[in-house]
Amino acid sequence: MAGQRQALKPDADGGAALASQRVREKMAERIRQQGVRDARVLQAMATVPRHLFVDAALASRAYEDSAMPIGHGQTISRPYIVARCAELLLAAIPRHQSATVLEIGTGCGYAAAVLAQLFGTVVSVERLRPLHELARENLRPLRLPNVRLVFGDGSLGVPGQPPFDGIVAAAAGAQLPSAWLAQLRNDGRLVAPLGIEEQRLVVAHKDAAGRISQRTIEAVRFVPLKPGTG
Repeated sequence: MAGQRQALKPDADGGAALASQRVREKMAERIRQQGVRDARVLQAMATVPRHLFVDAALASRAYEDSAMPIGHGQTISRPYIVARCAELLLAAIPRHQSATVLEIGTGCGYAAAVLAQLFGTVVSVERLRPLHELARENLRPLRLPNVRLVFGDGSLGVPGQPPFDGIVAAAAGAQLPSAWLAQLRNDGRLVAPLGIEEQRLVVAHKDAAGRISQRTIEAVRFVPLKPGTG
């Protein structure tokens, strides 16, 4: 599977490798009990060391199913949400090992590392320069050659790229930006939260003729989508 192909380097966990592997497996089992069933996604969640992506003061809580602050008014998403979004994206991309996906909102880099276990190439864009740099530092020890980080306005996607097989967003707006839909390949899938006060996770599918259909999955809570860079 792709998770095996993009296996993390053995020194990624430092001296706590065995202990952190056990807690990651327990976290993956909790996610399975919450309804995520794709074994490839569960393996990816059990592979990536989440404690490397949170503040040292919160490391002991890294494998709880909770969002945590990463600075600049942003958070690392709950493990369940990362897994659920990955599962929804993966379900629509049969040739996932050669697929290119776009992540809107790199944050600390954790979700990008999970997606890298599942897809051929992950392009992740972040609008806040300090978080872009933080993600680069967090991801460096994992040595994932299929992750490319971009600093830019995520509401515009990443212009000038070939169409993406899938897009996943970690910030919620009132509607799906037209730039995202334009950059999605025909027969591609977009997973994103929608809403301001009340948010819902939605899946948008672009058919072979370029028509967009959309369905609602479940209630969620994400940071708001903002334009520009900072």
